[in-house]
Amino acid sequence: MGSPEFAVPALRALHDAGHDIAAVYTQPPRPAGRGQAVQPSPVQREAERLRLTVRSPARLRRDEAAQAEFAALVLDAAVVAAYGLILPPAMLAAPARGCINIHASLLPRWRGAAPIQAAILAGDHETGVTIMQMDQGLDTGPMLLREPVPIGLRTTAAELHDRLAALGARLVLRALAENPPPEPQPEHGASYAPKLGREDGRLDWSHAAAELDRRVRALNPWPGTFTTWRATALKVLAAEPIAGAGEPGTVVDDALTVACGRGALRLSRVQLPGRPAMGAAEFLRGHPVPAGSRLGG
Repeated sequence: MGSPEFAVPALRALHDAGHDIAAVYTQPPRPAGRGQAVQPSPVQREAERLRLTVRSPARLRRDEAAQAEFAALVLDAAVVAAYGLILPPAMLAAPARGCINIHASLLPRWRGAAPIQAAILAGDHETGVTIMQMDQGLDTGPMLLREPVPIGLRTTAAELHDRLAALGARLVLRALAENPPPEPQPEHGASYAPKLGREDGRLDWSHAAAELDRRVRALNPWPGTFTTWRATALKVLAAEPIAGAGEPGTVVDDALTVACGRGALRLSRVQLPGRPAMGAAEFLRGHPVPAGSRLGG
């Protein structure tokens, strides 16, 4: 049970390990991309490539037929990875070994929808994957396996996503093979990573450069970070904090370095709407941004 790219390595690993996959549950196809054409989820595409049965109910909690259909599979276990729908109690209890979740954090830190981004935003030095026995709470179930992954000073969410997805695939195979005893999560230290939206990517130049650097890395590739230049949204795809000072939001040199509340942020890769991404030097050749210009607002 999964939908985005994060869940694809686990599906592939289960198939390649010879598990009998009774069905693949995923979100229904939805409009996506610039043309808003209806597209299946990455998990559905992979399941179809593997010639597996795909089910994509729009809802589960008040759909008794869908719940009965799930129970009729008589599963040993259900593996869940970023599925996107809340499983009702009847479905959580239906498989003999319950529903086993691949969660991209070291629980109880960063429960919720965006644990990868939250770990980078907070400046955490490590995160990881927890294999968890699901219960009715939000990522509150007992833990089966945990493994840490370091977060480097330049790590982006895209890089961390791929590492955690591969680790989750490996750990869930171990959990199914070894059937480790569940361990309750610690009572203290829980934190919540809410779902992100586009406005979370707006760069507030009154904040410290180190914080804005983490935001650029955490929200790469989605929802992305941006500032305003000549009343146009300018995407900031990569940046680096450096020493510098000035009025927050003011460009302080000829290399697209912006003063922040503390320090400065040098923008190294940017993108205008409808245009390809480009390095700062290339951007400045076609769009001069002299020192003293203001961004944001």
